[in-house]
Amino acid sequence: MHYWWERDGVRFECTACGRCCGGEPGSIWVTPEERFRIARELGIDETALGREYLTRREGRCSIKEMENYDCIFLERNSRRCKIYKVRPLQCRLFPFWPSMLRDKKIWNYYADYCPGMNSGKYYSPEIIKKFLNLPAAELL
Repeated sequence: MHYWWERDGVRFECTACGRCCGGEPGSIWVTPEERFRIARELGIDETALGREYLTRREGRCSIKEMENYDCIFLERNSRRCKIYKVRPLQCRLFPFWPSMLRDKKIWNYYADYCPGMNSGKYYSPEIIKKFLNLPAAELL
C-alpha cells in the first residue's frame, strides 16, 4: 500500500500554539521511562505523579485531561507545555501519527486546526517512515 506522503513528503513546523494539546478528548500514552522523567522534572515521586496527573485508559497509562479536554500539563494562559523538555514521545511525534498519515483528508482536517501543518520544515518520506517505526508510533 502506498500513502499520499510517500511521493513528496510533508511540511510541518510547530508554531507553539498549543492546539494539539487539547480541545478534543484523547489519550496521551506514557511509558514507565517517561513517567520517571516527568516525575523528576516536576520534583515529585512517581506515586504522586500517578495520583495527580495520570489515569488508566484501555489498560494503559495516560496523562489526565481537564474538563475542556486540554492536557493537564498545558498552561491555560500561555498555552505552553509545563513538561515540554520531557514530554512523551507521542507528543514529540505530532503530527506524524499513523492515524493522521493514513489519508490526506485526515491530515488536512487537522491542518485546519494546526497552523504548522503544510508549512515550514520539509520532512522527506524517509524521515516520516523512521517516525512511523519508532516504538510509540504503533500505539497511536
